[in-house]
Amino acid sequence: MKGDLCMTEGSGRMFGIGVNTEKAESGEIRGRQEDIACGCWFTSQGNTLPKCVKYQDAEGMIHSVTNIQVLYSERKNYCGIPMMLYSCRAEDEEREYRFRLLFHLEECRWKIIWT
Repeated sequence: MKGDLCMTEGSGRMFGIGVNTEKAESGEIRGRQEDIACGCWFTSQGNTLPKCVKYQDAEGMIHSVTNIQVLYSERKNYCGIPMMLYSCRAEDEEREYRFRLLFHLEECRWKIIWT
């Protein structure tokens, strides 16, 4: 049978081949996204591990966050845009940071969402 659908004889039922092959949608991104610079380590298996980020505060000062621990990462589609999501934490002498990093795969840009 031509096309992606086939019909079993006499059953009246249609079965899809290749139906719902699009990537699952993750909905909208929650939280305020900020542009950042990110230094990464690329593993021999092709995985990306964020190691440090630099961001600019409201007064224009540049800050660095290092010693990032990636709690988990997963590939997501937000409104049809493919991204990698990294849930992270980092500590310095004074405080603990918790944040999510988004890597826009098509634009090769990083964003941070503070949690």
